[in-house]
Amino acid sequence: MRRRIAGLTILLWVVSLGATQRPTNSESRDIQSTVRPGFRTGVNRPKAYQIGTASWYGSDFQDKPTASGEPYNMYDLTAAHPTLPLGSYVRVTNLRNGRAVVVRINDRGPVVPGRIIDVSYNTARVLQFKSQGLQRVRLDLVHPQTVAMLRPLAY
Repeated sequence: MRRRIAGLTILLWVVSLGATQRPTNSESRDIQSTVRPGFRTGVNRPKAYQIGTASWYGSDFQDKPTASGEPYNMYDLTAAHPTLPLGSYVRVTNLRNGRAVVVRINDRGPVVPGRIIDVSYNTARVLQFKSQGLQRVRLDLVHPQTVAMLRPLAY
């Protein structure tokens, strides 16, 4: 009888240890989902390439040639930057709401002093600032290999 009680005591002790463990992956996801989308907490991000004001341009420039030679398409995720190489990629983050999108630099601009980037209409829509016209943004350089991983496979 004592042996049985000792066995039950050990079993209860082992079960109680399992109850004091950290949250499982699914439980920790629930905790993280309360953080606002687009914002990372506790992650050391590299220094931003640039922070400043962005504007967008749309239908007035549709099908006009860009600095890269391609026609401007307001529905592409593209942008104009004064110094970045044409064809380079930048992650643009709206500092007001944390939304971010990767765009390709295909034009030169902005021509208005005090602005760091002009984004296409669709980029402004994704970042949710097309109704404001201007927005404070963060620019981070993106390596081409990262962009290749972001694109869906074509079948």
